[in-house]
Amino acid sequence: MNQNTARWYVVRTQPHAEARANEHLLRQGFTTYLPRLLKQRRHARKTDTVSRPLFPGYMFVLIDHTHQGWHVIRSTFGVANLIGGGNGPVPVRAEIIEALRAQEGDDGYFRVAARKFTHGAAVRVVDGIFASAIGLFESMSDKDRVSVLLDLLGRRVRVVLEAESIAAA
Repeated sequence: MNQNTARWYVVRTQPHAEARANEHLLRQGFTTYLPRLLKQRRHARKTDTVSRPLFPGYMFVLIDHTHQGWHVIRSTFGVANLIGGGNGPVPVRAEIIEALRAQEGDDGYFRVAARKFTHGAAVRVVDGIFASAIGLFESMSDKDRVSVLLDLLGRRVRVVLEAESIAAA
């Protein structure tokens, strides 16, 4: 592949088919880039870490127009289309891909910075039994749990919640 004629393009994938599209494009000899992040998932009172696309529904493919055509990509399993205009797909500047790769960790995953709240900041509970309640951030007990003061039954009550359960109000 000639680096002078190769350009990065954005591929829109079918819903939840980023890994499938990536696998099939690699089998066809394309160079792909699917930025991923590690995310905490809670289900049935259990928390685990899962790999998710940084840009759900999108990925990048490197196409060398001297040896590869972009038309075959549109019929690849998992691919919806290439992002572009009436004249075909529009290339992405290589600096954007380089900047994304520079932000990846050593394991190839992006890290989402923990939300930082100051003592007394207004927060909103986004899920659980106290969903949509407004309170005040009190402290972070460990990396996964926070203490919030909620107004319940006419008085402030300290509630310990999962860190992912709150957002800025």
